[in-house]
Amino acid sequence: MGAKVKNIDRKGSSLEERIYLIEIFKGMATTFGHFFRNLLDNRRLYVRHYPEVQPEIPVRWRGRHRLTSHADGTVKCVACFMCQTNCPANCIMIEAGERYDGKTEKMPVKFNIDLLECIYCGYCVEACPVDAIRMDTGIFSVIDNNRESFVVGLEELLKTPGAFSEEEYKKGGA
Repeated sequence: MGAKVKNIDRKGSSLEERIYLIEIFKGMATTFGHFFRNLLDNRRLYVRHYPEVQPEIPVRWRGRHRLTSHADGTVKCVACFMCQTNCPANCIMIEAGERYDGKTEKMPVKFNIDLLECIYCGYCVEACPVDAIRMDTGIFSVIDNNRESFVVGLEELLKTPGAFSEEEYKKGGA
């Protein structure tokens, strides 16, 4: 009871098929056809005039991170390491310290996010039990000349404002 074997003839045995010149010319004809059609009649092209015209960002869009704070200005983060543990890119580094204001036992002394390592999945936001970290800043373009500036620290995360009101965020997040 042997397996049935089907022999298939191999294509590309002739000289013109092995050189691929005809196929290359066909591909170039298609490319130049699109190029000249778009060059002569560009009304059908979809163009964004960025940065003059900024895109509309929905509430659920995941932008750059920010840390939220209580009404008195203290950080909401309780340094539970849930966001750091849940991060698949391992781009969040937290160092915990003792908290003296009586809200919780500990707070972050260091909270760094490496934006070049981050994949913007939002798992850190989902894992946070106290809604301390959010990705609702509306910042979609993060640029700089050196790598060190892409490591965002605790102070910068706290001073970054949210792009949406609390009502919009709660409605969009539901």
